[in-house]
Amino acid sequence: MNIMNRPIRVLVAKVGLDGHDRGAKVIATALRDAGMEVIYTGLRQSPEMVVNAALQEDVDAIGVSILSGAHMTVFPKLIELMKEREMQDVLLTGGGIIPEDDMQQLQEMGVGQLFPPGTHTADIAQYITNWVKQHRNF
Repeated sequence: MNIMNRPIRVLVAKVGLDGHDRGAKVIATALRDAGMEVIYTGLRQSPEMVVNAALQEDVDAIGVSILSGAHMTVFPKLIELMKEREMQDVLLTGGGIIPEDDMQQLQEMGVGQLFPPGTHTADIAQYITNWVKQHRNF
């Protein structure tokens, strides 16, 4: 599929009971400012809701903001659902409070780069752009 005639589409999600969404909103705004089309799902989404919305919106990437400590449950479930729905060409990335060892384990499972608090938003936008250009025939 050639998607050169549209901006990169990113779904930004908050999964689980984590009620702090300031970071997710900052990222969503930064990605919009970088020329991407952003769909923000809001708080308290289930992994199933996130993957279904990503399919419906035909996104290039899913970005999950997680501060609750549930990253080792949430990301593997998202990967499982994405594989079931044959979404191997959609980037799963995210950020929040995730220990370095857990980041490494998640990346070995198939999650893209994960970003800790304080990461420059331009670095996140550049990573998504580069990944999409390499994997989505952009």
